[in-house]
Amino acid sequence: MVEPVASIDVDVVRERVADVQRRIDASLERAGRQSGSVELVAAVKYVPVDLVGLLAEAGIRILGENRAQDLSEKQERWGGSFEWDFIGDLQSRKVASLIGRTRLIHSVGSRSALAKLDRPEAADQRILLQVNVSGEETKSGISESELPEFLELAPCPVVGLMTMPPWSSEPEESRKYFAQLRSLAERHGLAELSMGTSQDYEVAVEEGATIVRIGSVLYG
Repeated sequence: MVEPVASIDVDVVRERVADVQRRIDASLERAGRQSGSVELVAAVKYVPVDLVGLLAEAGIRILGENRAQDLSEKQERWGGSFEWDFIGDLQSRKVASLIGRTRLIHSVGSRSALAKLDRPEAADQRILLQVNVSGEETKSGISESELPEFLELAPCPVVGLMTMPPWSSEPEESRKYFAQLRSLAERHGLAELSMGTSQDYEVAVEEGATIVRIGSVLYG
């Protein structure tokens, strides 16, 4: 079980952000991609609300939260210091609390969640559709075959796709899933790809990620 972050040393986090950015830039160069084309979203699921403000001092500007209630609490305290993304498992009953409060919702992966977005106040809410490219039963998200239907039914702007490959300690194991998501996005003209976390973000960037969700390597 992952423990909450007990403390944050701003200088250490700043150095780690810089290191992650260097690795992203190196991955972009290896892939022949344009510098600056990947956004770093700091995952703050395990960062207590009292410590969140220190991340701004460390140069972090976009936060990703997994729980709708925690996002609300952290945003009420530190809202003006960051942009906010929702990156967790999206429950349909929590959708309403996220509309208009998030830059992006990364994890729309069910018909019930999509239906909850069908309201006037959500007309400008940018979302990513979560695709279960591995087909794992334990993973959230829609299948590749469902994507055209979801794109047609979406009541708000779908700007890209997100995926979570099967966990592996070997980053190369994720490559085929990232490549699969990139191919799917290209076929449907979608620009944003949220893929890659602390253990495999370099491979994700090489395969086309435009957003990486980084947590543990920033905080230790």
